[in-house]
Amino acid sequence: MSVNLFAGHSAMRKRKLMAEINVTNLVDVALTLLTTFILSAPLLKAGMDVSLPQTAAAKFIEKDGITVTIKKNKEIFIEKTKVDVSAFDDKFKQIVTSKSTKMVYLNADKDVDYGFVIEILGKIKLTGIENVGLTAEFK
Repeated sequence: MSVNLFAGHSAMRKRKLMAEINVTNLVDVALTLLTTFILSAPLLKAGMDVSLPQTAAAKFIEKDGITVTIKKNKEIFIEKTKVDVSAFDDKFKQIVTSKSTKMVYLNADKDVDYGFVIEILGKIKLTGIENVGLTAEFK
């Protein structure tokens, strides 16, 4: 003995069930978040205030790494910690061993003596770092 629950409801029998998920709202939210992150990403980059040289070369996307900054007056900063030139080797080795990354970004003010930048670059290379990125400001 079977009972038809929809007997007498012919409108219910004609209506088909929709088996699709409506993703319109999900796409709207995803695009809004994507736009927000794209617009706010450049504001999240923090660093030392140096006047970088300018170039028209292709843009460089910075990833995780150790940042070494050389200011106009030859002050050296590893990340945001000021380091004396004589103590640079020891402090840099200590930071390299504590971090998992083997990439270094060298920010040097455009008015810093080229020889001084090369001296610091040599000290970085002596620690075994092979990947050093020289940063610049893009036009």
